[in-house]
Amino acid sequence: MTYQRDELGEFSSVVCFKAVITGVEDTLGKDGASVVFTRAGKVRGGNLARDLGLAGTGLHGDELAAKLNAALGQEGTRLAAVHGVREENGKITVDTTDTVCSAGEEMGSDRSCTFTMGAIWGALEAITGKTYLGEQTQSVLRGGQFDRFEFEEL
Repeated sequence: MTYQRDELGEFSSVVCFKAVITGVEDTLGKDGASVVFTRAGKVRGGNLARDLGLAGTGLHGDELAAKLNAALGQEGTRLAAVHGVREENGKITVDTTDTVCSAGEEMGSDRSCTFTMGAIWGALEAITGKTYLGEQTQSVLRGGQFDRFEFEEL
């Protein structure tokens, strides 16, 4: 049996989550924090895919985007809104907005969405059974339409 927050429920504020991010960055430095948050996201995403029964299903494209958005978007944990998933030449591109990592940041900030990218990365690996190398290639903070993540199969 696990402890449940009867009064406050499962959700916390973006402000508190961002305080964790900046505190870890202050302690480990930006590069160290990036590794920690990406890995933490991958663990979360993999567990989420397994909890939802999506592991090993090999979902693709719009169906995958819809499942990720349901789990991570407005009706789910509110980590990010997933707008699309495209596959081309062994690469998967995932477009998101309203990522928790970008929330509250100044335009032009060099903030990367390490936890959000990691969560999607971990979910993709659990769903497809493949291993990927991921990177953020676009940011809403730096003029992009999306926080875009690209995953290349290894």
